[in-house]
Amino acid sequence: MKETTNQKNLKLGEILTDMGRVMVAFSGGVDSAVVLKRAQEELGDQVLAVVVASELFRQEEFDNAVKVAEDMGVQVYKTEIKELNNPEIVANTPESWYHSKRMLYSHLNELAQKLDYPYVLDGMIMDDLDDFRPGLRARTELGARSVLQEANIYKHEVRELAKKLDLPVWDKPASCSLASRVPYGLKLTKTKIKQVNEAELFLAKLGFEQVRVRHHENIARIEVAPEKLTQLVQHHDKIQLKLTSLGFTYVSLDLRGYRTGSMNEELSESLMDTKLEKASV
Repeated sequence: MKETTNQKNLKLGEILTDMGRVMVAFSGGVDSAVVLKRAQEELGDQVLAVVVASELFRQEEFDNAVKVAEDMGVQVYKTEIKELNNPEIVANTPESWYHSKRMLYSHLNELAQKLDYPYVLDGMIMDDLDDFRPGLRARTELGARSVLQEANIYKHEVRELAKKLDLPVWDKPASCSLASRVPYGLKLTKTKIKQVNEAELFLAKLGFEQVRVRHHENIARIEVAPEKLTQLVQHHDKIQLKLTSLGFTYVSLDLRGYRTGSMNEELSESLMDTKLEKASV
């Protein structure tokens, strides 16, 4: 018999209760927000939200995450990692995602030991098992707990729970590392990350909140929702002017529209299968 969302939520509560005291890696997204809120409901003040600043994520994401956690009344610990100091991450290969997540989980484990928290929780969900996620391997190796996966919870159920919990981020679009905008094989630099960040923020101000600017050296490839393509073309002059001022020579529009993980499309099927197999171990 198929479990209902309510049954899964009860199971999540039991998992959290058994842990007693937890540290939650809090990004400010809907998945980790549900983990944090449910942990607070079950464990009270035995919960710590850790918000990690990164060179590969927007400062606004960090600030918003801190605010959401503080508004919940959860104790917040602010910290940072320097991913661009790691040559394995800078190389920007498919394995870089593994090294990035390994750096994150290692840092969280060090904090957990220092602050006496026996468990580190993340916000991975069941849907993450169906994509290219080398971070799963890093998580497993370093012993973090993905309690939403343990409760068999999917994205649509997370949003349903978040809405019931009255979380302000219940309908927040998914966000990802800015490194995901740079094709594999092109080294990551602060300049590239800054170009992508400023280009996307500019487009968001024009009304395109769900947007990706993919960085192909001197070419910017813009992805927006298919129904927004015509609207974007209407702003072509100002978009061209802004993005060339950021250092791009050419500005292109991807006619396939916005889609998550489009940089993974260049990976061969055999590589994808290998990575997924490793990730699920």
